[in-house]
Amino acid sequence: MKLSVMLTQLTQGMFVSVEIFLLTLLFSLPLGLLVSFGRMSKNKVVSAIVKFYIAIMRGTPLMLQLIVVYFAPFYIFGVNLKGFRFPAIIIAFSVNYAAYFAEIYRGGIEAIPKGQYEAAQVLGYNKVQTFFRIIFPQVLRIITPSVTNETITLVKDTSLAFVLAQAEMFTIAKQIAAKEASVGPLMVAGLFYFVFNFVVAYVMDRIEKKLNYY
Repeated sequence: MKLSVMLTQLTQGMFVSVEIFLLTLLFSLPLGLLVSFGRMSKNKVVSAIVKFYIAIMRGTPLMLQLIVVYFAPFYIFGVNLKGFRFPAIIIAFSVNYAAYFAEIYRGGIEAIPKGQYEAAQVLGYNKVQTFFRIIFPQVLRIITPSVTNETITLVKDTSLAFVLAQAEMFTIAKQIAAKEASVGPLMVAGLFYFVFNFVVAYVMDRIEKKLNYY
């Protein structure tokens, strides 16, 4: 296989990997915040349900969750999701990472002193204003290192899309490597993940420094 052809195929896979990464963050970060609210809810039923969801997401392999999201609708409801492979991948990734982000959010929120809430109440802020104007900016500063770690893990986890036969970067690299009997494509894929993670770490480091104003 010509080098230009191989690079073209790998580049196409790279765009798929990046798309999975970006869409997962887009949905899992806000969903994780909502889940954290449920986790900390004073309603014991809601809290118990959310705890169970988090336990399932964190206690089972993402690979298994991908299979369940894609095939369960057919076996349970008779609904065939053929042709909706990519949305199934995004759903599975998002609900999985939302559970991890939820615990990160919870740790950050619970780290804020109670006096912050009391001071905001004295100043006339309601609960929503208190959270988003006073508490949440501080939470972001606290949780950024943990979010960075999960984000870097997500970059590597995009390769698990192969479970549903989605042709992302690593899947294409393996196919080319098997066909050409060469580890070259795998080395190129490894370099991609390294560079991608380097960029992610750099961006998150810049964000952390901007948030470090307290």
